[in-house]
Amino acid sequence: MDFQERDPPSLAESTESAKPSTAQQASELWEVVEEPRGRLGAEGIMPERQEGHLLKKRKWPLKGWHKRYFVLEDGILHYATTRQDITKGKLHGSIDVRLSVMSINKKAQRIDLDTEDNIYHLKIKSQDLFQSWVAQLRAHRLAQHLDVPRSLLPSTTHRKVPGAQLPAAGSASALPGVGPREKVSSWLRDSDGLDRCSHELSECQGKLQELHRLLQSLESLPRIPSAPVIPTHQASVTTERPKKGKRTSRIWCTQSFAKDDTIGRVGRLHGSVPNLSRYLESRDPSGPRGLPPPDYAHVQRSFWALAQKVHSSLSSVLAALTTERDRLRDLHQGSDPSRLGGSEEEESCTSEVTTSLSEEVLDLRGAERCQKGGAVGPPRRRCLPAASGPGADVSLWNILWNNIGKDLSKVSMPVQLNEPLSTLQRLCEELEYSSLLDQASQTTDPCERMVYIAAFAVSAYSSTYHRAGCKPFNPVLGETYECERPDRGFRFISEQVSHHPPISACHAESENFIFWQDMKWKNKFWGKSLEIVPVGMVNVSLPRFGDHFEWNKVTSCIHNILSGQRWIEHYGEVLIRNTQDSSCHCKITFCKAKYWSSNVHEVQGAVFSRSGRVLHRLFGKWPEGLYRGPPPGGQCIWKPNSMPPNYERNFGFTQFALELNELTAELKRSLPSTDTRLRPDQRYLEEGNIQAAEAQKRRIEQLQRDRRKVMEENNIVHQARFFRRQTDSSGKEWWVTNNTYWRLRAEPGYGNLDGAVLW
Repeated sequence: MDFQERDPPSLAESTESAKPSTAQQASELWEVVEEPRGRLGAEGIMPERQEGHLLKKRKWPLKGWHKRYFVLEDGILHYATTRQDITKGKLHGSIDVRLSVMSINKKAQRIDLDTEDNIYHLKIKSQDLFQSWVAQLRAHRLAQHLDVPRSLLPSTTHRKVPGAQLPAAGSASALPGVGPREKVSSWLRDSDGLDRCSHELSECQGKLQELHRLLQSLESLPRIPSAPVIPTHQASVTTERPKKGKRTSRIWCTQSFAKDDTIGRVGRLHGSVPNLSRYLESRDPSGPRGLPPPDYAHVQRSFWALAQKVHSSLSSVLAALTTERDRLRDLHQGSDPSRLGGSEEEESCTSEVTTSLSEEVLDLRGAERCQKGGAVGPPRRRCLPAASGPGADVSLWNILWNNIGKDLSKVSMPVQLNEPLSTLQRLCEELEYSSLLDQASQTTDPCERMVYIAAFAVSAYSSTYHRAGCKPFNPVLGETYECERPDRGFRFISEQVSHHPPISACHAESENFIFWQDMKWKNKFWGKSLEIVPVGMVNVSLPRFGDHFEWNKVTSCIHNILSGQRWIEHYGEVLIRNTQDSSCHCKITFCKAKYWSSNVHEVQGAVFSRSGRVLHRLFGKWPEGLYRGPPPGGQCIWKPNSMPPNYERNFGFTQFALELNELTAELKRSLPSTDTRLRPDQRYLEEGNIQAAEAQKRRIEQLQRDRRKVMEENNIVHQARFFRRQTDSSGKEWWVTNNTYWRLRAEPGYGNLDGAVLW
């Protein structure tokens, strides 16, 4: 790899500046690292891993140099705030140095990397460290051009866990005289398979981002008619750092004015190389001329080559996980069940051993317990009857344009915008992590119990991350839903107790807790986003200690309603208090995303004493987990379960959500006629029959209008069947169960009782 030195620019080629001499002198210090043309040396050794703290210049409006931890591995430069964040996968960003334009300033000890979308400015204080980073960056860029599969190259990249080969399955269990705990400890010490998986997945993250960029290039290339001619005296002007208002025009120019893939990326470099026009001329002796658009075939070949690397990396991950699974199965089978059962099976993610295991290993352990009879109930389904995703062919413009500022709960929507679950079932989804309540009921410290209640409150939002594309069905008045889960130790009922305003009430009980709430929502459409404001309180009681916790819900907002990729965020403050014990309370803030920050979905909170002193500090992200302690480190309190296979084709449902609408012949005989599972439009949508679902939805909505009209004409007030309304002295209303649902289900049974005809 060569560095090309450049002479000072002439007056005709220099950019406009208040101090021309200073700009010319500064430009002399920059060197553009040319694209590598050679092949890797005869030794065929991959470049080493490089990591350490560097200074990175922040983007506007918060400019300045800030210390970040960088890791360069396999041509991808990852960075985060600390080394611990890198280990946990909490990355701020990734840079593919092999596809970036690189320039260096030896005097200032700076390195600039220009990607498709951003320019990263790095500074290194030590001259020796600067030379080391430059050498490694050059080596990683050169290694990209070696057309040899990665699996055929010997690697000298150091790992945190020694050993280059996966140990043979069952090697730990073959050790004589070693107990079960020692076997597990030995497996954790010598297993580098999971570390390799983490490395491969981290590498795939950067490659997938590059695939996304290449795919966008493939889509845009046929629509570029031609590229305008750039005169020589304007070349340096086009590379000036634009003002904020001209940022878009700069990006357009750099995407169109590309002579080849190399110069196209160099043409995007600005600020670091003010006299870039001379560099372009040195690469093109023919002089100024029109620059054609990038070659479509070249981008296509790059796309397929990168896709093959991603496939190879994922195959390596699968092989490593399979090997580790077999090793753990051998350890489990060779251990005494009486010693490995009991308390170990009930450990939460607060245990260091549990958090270090991969989710696939945890699923394996749960599957083995199920095979041995430890789990209760029949096996649950893993997908919907007809795999499909959110309806993308529905135009919302005509529907929402006429309802700006209105309550959308009163507006009928096409069935394609729904998911095959109702709001009553969504309330039950909040109990997916009811084990947190079980754990709180086993904790004697009231402040510790508050921590688990806070984690449970945050976990209720985790299932919405992949669900921004659809809405649940609105229940009709009198509609009910039950969910009895012996495997989780609770049973749940819910009912639509009011239609205008729509109010859904629910109640769940187990040996360890009682959960209830009544919730109503106000929906507002503001042109580009849909805001959902819940009204009501969530209540949890722990009978063992006499605690009664209550808290509010935060506002949810779905962005890009009309166009673009829809995404959801939650923002606001949650206040959790124990009405029976004022020794502590908890405040949790769901942070609102800011346009200049990459940190989204963040949650921050603390448990306070009666005097306001911080007892426990909480932080995390609602779709990723909640931690206790000072950030960025901390103890994991809760972490969401892994998503099931092909969840994108199942409306983004979690495994728990997939089970909510499951209906067996035995269960159908026990349900009341008003249960959500028997609703035909929702069932048709789950089965993929959109036309029948739309017809049934319109029929059910018309039946509800007819019933309401008859009741108004005869002055009949609807009476909830399984809930009753309570009112305090201040006029505040809430709904609680009347404790009749499960008694009537047992005797005489809903098959022997008359029910309302809702559909």
